[in-house]
Amino acid sequence: MFAAIFTTSRLFPNFKPSLSTFSLVRTLSPSSASRFQVRSMASSSPFKKIQIQREDTAFDAYLVGKEDAPGIVVLQEWWGVDFEIKNHAEKISQLGPGFKALIPDLYRGKVGLDVAEAQHLMDGLDWQGAVKDIRASVNWLKANGSKKVGVTGFCMGGALSIASSVLAPEVDAVVAFYGVPSSELADPAQAKAPVQAHFGELDNFVGFSDVTTAKALEEKLKASGVPYEVHIYPGNAHAFMNRSPEALKRRKGMGLPDEDEASAELAWSRFQSWMTRYLSA
Repeated sequence: MFAAIFTTSRLFPNFKPSLSTFSLVRTLSPSSASRFQVRSMASSSPFKKIQIQREDTAFDAYLVGKEDAPGIVVLQEWWGVDFEIKNHAEKISQLGPGFKALIPDLYRGKVGLDVAEAQHLMDGLDWQGAVKDIRASVNWLKANGSKKVGVTGFCMGGALSIASSVLAPEVDAVVAFYGVPSSELADPAQAKAPVQAHFGELDNFVGFSDVTTAKALEEKLKASGVPYEVHIYPGNAHAFMNRSPEALKRRKGMGLPDEDEASAELAWSRFQSWMTRYLSA
C-alpha cells in the first residue's frame, strides 16, 4: 500500500546499475536457494540476538550497548540489517555516556545484495507492520532497563523513524536521516516527539529526501508544536552517513559521490546532543 510511494525511479531517479553493483549476485553458487542473503552474525559480533513478540508474531532484533543506558531503536536502510546499519548501531552505543542500541529485523532475516533486491524487499514491506515492530522494540527496551527510548533511522528507516514520532506514543525522541514518510503513512504535522532530521543538499530523491522535501518537513514540524531541528549539509548527497569502506564502494557503484567525513561527524555530534537532551532520565 505504501511501498508504491518509494519506487526506484523516484527514490533513485538517476541511478544506472553498474557491473559492480550486481557482482555479488553473480558470485552466488547455484546452490543458493534464495535470491536474498540470509544474514548470520559472526561469533565475534558485539551484538546479542534477541526475539521480540508482538501480537501473534515475533521478530529477531540485535542489541548492543550498556544494559542500563537510554535506549535507541536503529532502523535499517532498504538493504536490510546489513553491515552498515550494524556499524551505525555500534557507533551509537559508544557515543557520549553510552546508549543501548537495538536493531529490529524488519525484513525477517533477508538482506538485499543489490538495488533490485533491496527494491523488491522494500516493496514487500508492510509499513504499518513495521511501525508495530518499532513500537514493540521501544516497549521491549523500556521493559528491560531503558527509562527513555529514542528512534533513529536511515533512508527507509529515516522515513519510518519520523512516522514513529506520529504513530508511536511511547517514543521519546527521533533523529531521522534522509527520509520522509508518505502522507498516507504519517503526517509529520502530527508529530508527538521531538524530531531532528538530516539531509544532503545534493540529494535528488524527489519527494523523499531532496531539499524541497526537507523544507516541507520543517514546515510540518513547525506546525506540530514539538521541538525540532532540520539540518541540510552543503555538498552532500543521499546516504552521506555511510562511511565504511564497504559502504563507500557501494555508493560509488550507485553513482553517489563520496562526501566529506566532516559532515558525517557533525551530524553524529548533533545526534548525540539531541538524544542526550531528550533521553536523559
